[in-house]
Amino acid sequence: MTGFQVHTRTVELQTGGFPDIIDLSRQVNDFLAKSGIRNGVMTIFVPGSTAGVTTIEYEPGLLKDLPALCEKLAPRGVPYAHDATWHDGNGYAHLLAALFKPSLQVPVSDGSLTLGTWQQVVLADFDNRPRRRSLVLQIMGVSN
Repeated sequence: MTGFQVHTRTVELQTGGFPDIIDLSRQVNDFLAKSGIRNGVMTIFVPGSTAGVTTIEYEPGLLKDLPALCEKLAPRGVPYAHDATWHDGNGYAHLLAALFKPSLQVPVSDGSLTLGTWQQVVLADFDNRPRRRSLVLQIMGVSN
């Protein structure tokens, strides 16, 4: 058995702001393959307070349903104390990011992420403007 390893990569992404949902399958699977890790855990993390990482079936219906749910949970265009403080109009984005969380951990088994058949890892950008996002991928585990 090869010793415990840790690999980290930063991926730069351009987003369009709310409601931008980006499928991260290519990035996370490429990173996993290049790492050589066969068993362990991958963490996907987005620094910042107006985006989140989650899983979803990345299909057209849910790409409409998720923003609709977000609009019900933290509607845009209503007063938020954050907006009164900073005057940036994205109080709703901070609340949604707090609910969705900035990171996700996925077990790795036999060289594959242990995701369900219809489950993809996605970045959800809730901010009210396009952003340049850094996505941090880290995998820890063993190669055999």
